[in-house]
Amino acid sequence: MNRLDPVKPFIVMDIVREASRYDDTIHFEIGEPDLQPPPLVWEFAEKAVKDRLNHYTQSLGLQQLREKISQHYYNRYNLEIDPSRIVITVGTSGAFLIAYSILLDKGDRIALPDPSYPCYKNFAYLLDVQPVLVPAGKDTDYQLTACKLSEQKNIKAVHISSPSNPVGNVYSRKVLQELAEYCEQNNIYLISDEIYHGLIYEGEEHTALEFSDKSIVINGFSKYFCMPGFRLGWMILPPQLVRKAEIVMQNVFISPPTVSQYAALGAFDYEHLDKNKKIFEERRNFLYKELKEIFQIDAKPQGAFYIWVNVDRYSDNSFLFSKQLLEDIHVAVTPGVDFGNNNTNRYIRFAYTKEINHLKEGIERLKSYLGK
Repeated sequence: MNRLDPVKPFIVMDIVREASRYDDTIHFEIGEPDLQPPPLVWEFAEKAVKDRLNHYTQSLGLQQLREKISQHYYNRYNLEIDPSRIVITVGTSGAFLIAYSILLDKGDRIALPDPSYPCYKNFAYLLDVQPVLVPAGKDTDYQLTACKLSEQKNIKAVHISSPSNPVGNVYSRKVLQELAEYCEQNNIYLISDEIYHGLIYEGEEHTALEFSDKSIVINGFSKYFCMPGFRLGWMILPPQLVRKAEIVMQNVFISPPTVSQYAALGAFDYEHLDKNKKIFEERRNFLYKELKEIFQIDAKPQGAFYIWVNVDRYSDNSFLFSKQLLEDIHVAVTPGVDFGNNNTNRYIRFAYTKEINHLKEGIERLKSYLGK
């Protein structure tokens, strides 16, 4: 079998394309923030363009930016992370590719929560790595626990996200610590996708690095920092893995985007970012309250900007249901089957990445349509 055979389309991107056919589409489908990044991002980007900074940077990224991220971890988590351990990447997607390539060999098994972000398993397939989808549902608050992981055999790595996509749940301190300790004791690489850190509305956020210095942490500028088009991420590695990551960067990407890196130096304006966070929280509160009247929701999302809803009362096929909503009332959502196999045919995902009046119009259409 060709390694591309199991790779599935990222359905939400196909929905985005279809939704563009209608001028009045209500967009609940894509996790792309519509808010602006801190103003210094634009100032620094303009200066980089004015100064014609179009050269390659070193493959590991701008030293100034690695130092900024190191300071961010001290500010946010009170952790001292040596900048030499920080690798700037081409989005978090670039980080996933690098992490999988330096940690896993052909045929190795990587455990993923089911449901989880679709591209994880597709990156595994591209590298001839075997994704093992571990059911993580309502019974564990959609967390992949150490107990669940211990039921799997021959696992080389595990990849989680907190807050998660598509559910928006946050891994508790207890679960994350137990998972980190289990992985360390059993020589399993723990990869923690923390791209939605900063967008936490209830509870506490914990980085896996608090519990194991051997964890591989991935983050980026697309979500909390509202810089999706800059295509810039980072990962924090144990020191012995940095050179391996650098070699992959040199060969696959050469370096991260130069102008984006200079722009990101202005991203760490916490006052501005907190204002953005409050807007997302207001949207979450509105949409969660309204959707509860229409659908069953297993858990109130604690972070990110997604709500995972059960559509059992209307359909047993989330893909056809999503297709029908788009065609009939021009409301775009993401079918649960994008995210795995664990009852995902019964769920759809809503994103609250548009302003509230847009969300209200979508709710009105849904109530009218489903009420019939």
